[in-house]
This record gives sequence, C-alpha cells and structure tokens, in this order.
Amino acid sequence: MIEGLFKKLFGKEKSKDAAKKRLKLALVYDKLDVSDDLITNLHQDIVDVISKYFIIDKESIKLDIKRSDNSSSLILNTPILSTRRSQSA
Repeated sequence: MIEGLFKKLFGKEKSKDAAKKRLKLALVYDKLDVSDDLITNLHQDIVDVISKYFIIDKESIKLDIKRSDNSSSLILNTPILSTRRSQSA
C-alpha cells in the first residue's frame, strides 16, 4: 500500500533520488506522527475536494510535506485539465 502511495507521490525518478525523498518523507511523517492511513485518507479527501471545482489528472497528483525548523508545509501539485461548470442556477 505504501509503495503505491510513493509511486503516486514521486513518479519515475532515479532510484537514488527517489530513496532520498522517501527517507526525508519518512522522517517528516515520523516527526509529525503521521500514519500511512492518514496520508492515504488525506490524499483521497484532497482529490475529492479539488475534483468538485476542477477536472484534474488524478494519476499525476504529487503530495509532499516539507519541514523547516519551525513549521511543516503540505505541498500539492496536480495538473488542472479544465474547470467544472457551476451546477447552480
């Protein structure tokens, strides 16, 4: 399960670079006490919300957590294919 998540997060990369990113991500998750289930659920929730407003390439979504000395940041990168038309009226 986690291997599939890493594939979605990182795509195809050199194994050295991918291993480095996985290690950084594991360290951040450990420091923040983030479980695999939480990340999987967060990923799905984000896809669901964004999909209400945009048509996105769900296979190309990259979710990352960056940690600095004082804070952590959630970074999401996804291609937007088009906007959805408003359903109200």
